Amino acid sequence: MNAQASGYVLKFISGKYQGGEYALKLDSEIIIGRSSDLDMVLVEDMVSRQHSKITTHGGELYIEDLGSTNGTFVNGEKISKKRLKEGDRILVGTSIIKLVAASDEETTGGTDIQELPDESYQTPSNSVPRPARHGGTTVTGAISGLIDEVPLPDLLQLFSTSKKSGVLAINTPVKNAQIYLRDGRAYYTAISTAPDISPYKAFYRLLDWTSGTFSLEQPVDQAFPEEMEASTEHLLMDGMRYLDEIRNLGPSVPPYEAQLAIRQPLIPPLRALTPELLDTMQLVHNCVLVETILNTSLASDLETYQDLVYLLQNDYIYVIQ
Repeated sequence: MNAQASGYVLKFISGKYQGGEYALKLDSEIIIGRSSDLDMVLVEDMVSRQHSKITTHGGELYIEDLGSTNGTFVNGEKISKKRLKEGDRILVGTSIIKLVAASDEETTGGTDIQELPDESYQTPSNSVPRPARHGGTTVTGAISGLIDEVPLPDLLQLFSTSKKSGVLAINTPVKNAQIYLRDGRAYYTAISTAPDISPYKAFYRLLDWTSGTFSLEQPVDQAFPEEMEASTEHLLMDGMRYLDEIRNLGPSVPPYEAQLAIRQPLIPPLRALTPELLDTMQLVHNCVLVETILNTSLASDLETYQDLVYLLQNDYIYVIQ
């Protein structure tokens, strides 16, 4: 095998081997699977004995599924064979692997995951035991990581395409949330600091979370009074459109932690406001905190933000400094 480095590294950003890396070589072939005699061994029950193959040739990288039970996915797409590029995310079993450019240190002597001590493949004694396998559509090992590394829209697209079931738990230092998945479809969403908002509003709001940890936990048999009916793809498209429109409102959008108040004295006439704007004015008077205003409003976050920006720009309300 040619020992020259290809300039790329497979970086494990989620799953049992999170933090591990595998430096790719030029004009080489690596087989990924559960069998102990392969190039990259991933010991978990959702990985087939020979799961997939990555080849490097002439400066190009390709990944090929080897007829695995649970499939190989690249950026949320189930593949048979696909050319790889820098930044691509590969899902094999419960591991999300990112193709990254290698640093000088990695290309001259990086650590292959295969070269790690044997104990690195063992489940730590203080870990939660992995449950018995329930089938290809249900997670049987922990898929966890940082949403700094895997943005939630990308993660949800991956889970949708691979038809994962479970509870996606997202945690930050100040709040946490859960997205309930059934065969890849997000059917309920809840945020700890806003338990009473609709699951749709919670789902769209979560797409803007850019820091924290995630973990796909076991499915729960729980019924909710209001389940989301739309497909995950539809929810993602609507949610990203909402976020884009909120961002397009510009710097006048007040942050969640801002406090608002009605101008005293109030100069512009109330008769110039629509009923919807008057309702938002009342929310400012009653709630003060932007996050509470958004949580209490019967309108979407986008519509409420549009009202707040209008009221701020026309001197009906102001941000308390």
